[in-house]
Amino acid sequence: MAELSVKFAGLTLKNPVVTVSGTCGFGEEYAPFYKASELGAIAVKGMTLAPRDGNPPPRIAETPAGILNSIGLQNPGADAFIERELPRLKAEGATVIANISGSTIADYCKVAEKLSETDVDFIEMNISCPNVKEGGVAFGTNAKTIHEITSSVKAHSKKPLIVKLSPNVTDITEMARAAEAGGADALSLINTLLGMRIDLRTRRPILHNNVGGLSGPAVFPVALRMVWQVRNAVKLPLIGMGGIASASDAIEMLIAGADIIGVGTAMFANPYLPLEIIEGLNAYLDENGIGSVSELSATVKPW
Repeated sequence: MAELSVKFAGLTLKNPVVTVSGTCGFGEEYAPFYKASELGAIAVKGMTLAPRDGNPPPRIAETPAGILNSIGLQNPGADAFIERELPRLKAEGATVIANISGSTIADYCKVAEKLSETDVDFIEMNISCPNVKEGGVAFGTNAKTIHEITSSVKAHSKKPLIVKLSPNVTDITEMARAAEAGGADALSLINTLLGMRIDLRTRRPILHNNVGGLSGPAVFPVALRMVWQVRNAVKLPLIGMGGIASASDAIEMLIAGADIIGVGTAMFANPYLPLEIIEGLNAYLDENGIGSVSELSATVKPW
């Protein structure tokens, strides 16, 4: 069997498959199917300093080959995560990516500082949430602001800092370079694309927030293209995510330039998908005589 363990931002993961924040809660929902420790890491639901109720419903709308969501960062707050959820995850042997968000740079710094004193393994900074009316959108679409928030939070984080990039920009490589210059230890991309659906009977947007984040198989080609572009622009390790729904998708994402891959929306339809990807990846490596998954990353051959 091929070697599936991979080094990422200074730590070794048992395999390159991680969950995407916001799609698996704090892992408990998937406990009937497998242990969180079977995956490379679990990225938990995004946390803010104080609890948030999120946006009013409706908050989910179906789209062709995907869904729109405007959950609005509903979460119990960082303290509740530290007290209730993190001990359970670590007792299971999980590698934990703590996703954080906020309305101001100071908010991000405070959450990062608080989590740095725990045994989370990584901190992932969501600067690009398109379904809240403050915070993330402004940070994630401006290179100068990305540099500022990254350097500020990095100064308060004792854990490897992953910056999650927004696809709702004109040049993803400019944003990636800004995060790298700000001191990011790794990047994750892409977050959801901004989208909208309208109810023909009422002529109102289906989502109460009017717009939301599009995820699912429909966004995969966009995510793949952006990971490839960013791989050629920065030297940071990358988590490639966005629409991965099969082992083949995951392998494509690795070949495009990701070091590890994130699985999200597709797990709603198939909770076993992360395990299937691990199995499929191992089979592909063996069939092609590749000894380690790390040898597969960034091996695309452009015309």
